[in-house]
Amino acid sequence: MRTLCSSTLIGEFFLIGFAALVAMKDPDLSTTTVWTVSGVAMLLCLLLCGMVTRPGGVALGWALQIALVASGFFVPLMFFMGVVFAALWWASVHFGRKVDEAKARFAAQAAASSGADSSTPDAV
Repeated sequence: MRTLCSSTLIGEFFLIGFAALVAMKDPDLSTTTVWTVSGVAMLLCLLLCGMVTRPGGVALGWALQIALVASGFFVPLMFFMGVVFAALWWASVHFGRKVDEAKARFAAQAAASSGADSSTPDAV
């Protein structure tokens, strides 16, 4: 799960940076405000890469997805991009958990089969 979710978050990192460049063109928004909000969101993306498997990591990821969609009020294209990345986040979490379960199952089977082989005495 960590690899898929981290890949999605890195993509969002770049998306937020590019959206900030677009938002700077809005005369109602100050450059300082745009880069402060965007910088915090970009930093959160990077920090979440390391804590996505910890308790609350996925929930923080969902909060980031909601904020990304809500940023569409300032950059309208972000409504669409936010929904796309929310779908990618869902897929990363859903399929990442399935991959983790499959890896654990295969590791348990491998441990069980190697344990059974070592308990059998060698024939001379």
